Amino acid sequence: MDWAGLAFSTLLGTLRDVLPIVLVVVVFQFLVLRRSLANPARVLTGFVFVVLGIVLFLIGLEAAIFPLGRGMAEQLIAQAIAADSQGWLRYGWIYLFAFAIGFSTTMAEPSLIAVAGKAGEISGGSVGVLGLRIAVALGVATGITLGVYRIIYGLPIHWFIIAGYIVVVIQTAMAPRRMVPLAYDSGGVTTSTVTVPLVAALGLGLAGAVPGRNPLID
Repeated sequence: MDWAGLAFSTLLGTLRDVLPIVLVVVVFQFLVLRRSLANPARVLTGFVFVVLGIVLFLIGLEAAIFPLGRGMAEQLIAQAIAADSQGWLRYGWIYLFAFAIGFSTTMAEPSLIAVAGKAGEISGGSVGVLGLRIAVALGVATGITLGVYRIIYGLPIHWFIIAGYIVVVIQTAMAPRRMVPLAYDSGGVTTSTVTVPLVAALGLGLAGAVPGRNPLID
């Protein structure tokens, strides 16, 4: 692998993606608010760290995370196809792997950690930081396991989406009002830097290894 070329192209791509955000901030800071930055050196240093972090993260995804996820999915499917058992038991290790990946990556998700920390701080401790993270992680793990089930058996995705929305609407109507915005925010931040790459790699690997499935569709 050409590491230098990969690093350079990833850096250029990251700068291109981050540039619009920087332009928006600069325009509003200097032209709308008409104020200078309080600590420009610190802001610039932080920006450099953010860009370098994104570059290293993307390189890690391409070099390790995506191949690892695809490889695990392919090996688990090959083992399931060779097994003598049928039904749920046949793909039991795949479901367990999907649940474990969903739970562990969500627990490690920086965005969720930040939201849970702020929720605990604002609520004066009435919202447990660890409890919130575990609840969200269990939900994500269950959803990913259902997604794996859908891929393996080729079921229509819209039924899962409709059922999920029905459950969310019912829960929204029954939950305390103060918990609803937090719940929605916590669900949204799970689709972030740690969870998405591994889940995408797992889904692509499964759809490519299960006979009759199409990675582009499934």
